[in-house]
Amino acid sequence: MFYFAPDAWPYVGALAAATAFFWMIGWCFLGWVAAFLGAFTLFFFRDPDRDTPYDPTLAISPADGKVMRIEEIENDEFIGGPATKISIFLNIFNVHINRSPITGEVAFRHYRAGKMLPAYKTHASEENERNSIGIKGEAANVIVHQITGLIARRIVCRVDTGAKLVQGQRYGLIKFGSCTELIVPASATVLVRVGENVTGALTPLAKFAQTEED
Repeated sequence: MFYFAPDAWPYVGALAAATAFFWMIGWCFLGWVAAFLGAFTLFFFRDPDRDTPYDPTLAISPADGKVMRIEEIENDEFIGGPATKISIFLNIFNVHINRSPITGEVAFRHYRAGKMLPAYKTHASEENERNSIGIKGEAANVIVHQITGLIARRIVCRVDTGAKLVQGQRYGLIKFGSCTELIVPASATVLVRVGENVTGALTPLAKFAQTEED
């Protein structure tokens, strides 16, 4: 079933009012433009239900989109050593809801103001507006970055430090185009390739290394 993120309604309401006004004064072309923009805005903020099978050994995709890059990180303090970053580009036609890749507790949240470079640029992660959360899970720690793009104008994150998240649970969104990054331990096996399309809450991105206790 499809739902719509509540963040859509101020935009849709304003565009509906504009549509009515333009039609009322006889500016039909502008009325149709406003109506189209309202319908597209509703489409953009769609929020479909997804049934995520629980698997603590997997990190699932936190967003819909296309895998742009897979990069090695020499050391990440929260991850606790070498890490791998998987970058996902979301175009304006993708579902923009962000979901938790694992079940765990939000150990930190950090917001950084920044630029509005195109999200597919390699340096966008370090220069654009970004919100990050670190999640402590059963098998490993992960980090998710929400990054704005050229059109994106606001990051929405509905969780803070101490929040408990279930794998696949909605926790935020990025309005109008963006990039989402997942950082996992380097010991995890990456299950996707650059150029592959992924689906939030459904596509496994990485499998964590098994320990002797497992």
